[in-house]
Amino acid sequence: MAQDDWLADRFEEHRPHLRTVAYRMLGSANDAEDAVQEAWIRLSRSDSNAVENLGGWLTTVVARIALDMLRSRTSRREEPVSEVPAEPAHNGTSDTQPEEAIMIADALGPAMLLILETLSPAERIAFVLHDMFAVPFDEIGPIVGRSPAAARQLASRARHRVQGADAAGAVDRSRARRTVEAFLSASRDGDFGALLALLDPEVVLTADADAVRVGASQVRGSQAVAETFAGRARAARLALINGQPGLVWAPGGKAQVVFGFTVEEDKITAIQLLANSATLDDLDIVLMSK
Repeated sequence: MAQDDWLADRFEEHRPHLRTVAYRMLGSANDAEDAVQEAWIRLSRSDSNAVENLGGWLTTVVARIALDMLRSRTSRREEPVSEVPAEPAHNGTSDTQPEEAIMIADALGPAMLLILETLSPAERIAFVLHDMFAVPFDEIGPIVGRSPAAARQLASRARHRVQGADAAGAVDRSRARRTVEAFLSASRDGDFGALLALLDPEVVLTADADAVRVGASQVRGSQAVAETFAGRARAARLALINGQPGLVWAPGGKAQVVFGFTVEEDKITAIQLLANSATLDDLDIVLMSK
């Protein structure tokens, strides 16, 4: 058998598993198939003789591809998930066991898909790889660009959110994102009235010591907070901060100041400014559309 045919056969043996991994990460049958096909392309262009554990190597490759796809999604403006995509079909050669099929259905129901959409890309990858496929954190860390300890924290944070959230909570986060987007737009435009409409009368603006040193204020009340931000957030960008909607000042793509928001019933009740470098390094920040 020719080397290319042998490699293709080996890949097909792993395809059902790779499709399942990709689907759990991406929540889309089409995207999962695209990720698997890209993994095949990368395998065919690599030195497969140097790969000792082909299944593990392919799982890592699919995870990296999925991470890039998730980050690409969050860099674009997207509407909240409104329907659940079909689970990828399995052909007769699939080695998926009945117990695993049941777990797939349980893990990726409509509520779970909504909740996973609220996780940051790195959280989602770490959670899926570790909690669903038992991949160790020393292997997950390089995939998400973190230390094993940081990867463990990503998975733990995602796990707590998944365990404590429901579909309604996911919808609330989508509403919070729209509120933060409206705040950014009103601030850029200097629309004082629109800012007041978004702020709770008792809203509190706080800042850490580093943010205060670079000119941030700590004030209370919608009037004072609106005056602080009117016309002054032109350089800020929408971002996901630990999976939650917020704003970031990131000259050159590196976060310097993070704006965290607390939103209750479409009103902003608190804004927190963070500029301490150690604090920012511990945050999972994904920049979104400008």
